[in-house]
Amino acid sequence: MKFVLSSKIFKATVTQANVKYEGSITIDTDLCDRAGFWIGEKVLVVSNTTGNRLETYVIAGKPGSGVICMNGAAAHLIKEREEVIIMGFELSDKPIKPKIVFVDKDNKIIKVK
Repeated sequence: MKFVLSSKIFKATVTQANVKYEGSITIDTDLCDRAGFWIGEKVLVVSNTTGNRLETYVIAGKPGSGVICMNGAAAHLIKEREEVIIMGFELSDKPIKPKIVFVDKDNKIIKVK
């Protein structure tokens, strides 16, 4: 068994960073649904802007809002307006084809692969 990439939101823009929140990443639930992320799922977030990487969990954001908000301590590492890749992984005994969601600068879906 190996952990393999199962879902990804590619080149999203962080719309908010809230240090005072208790933790996690808030993601527009439309984006979550299209990528296959579950609320509460552990995700890896990588900043294309700074190279910072962190693991956190998904919180539901308003559908259609395009929100990508870094919360709590994560907001110190990844800030508003940074470009990020958000990845989910699955434990599998065989290769799987990941679902990749491509978004524009406003986090609107361009295509799903």
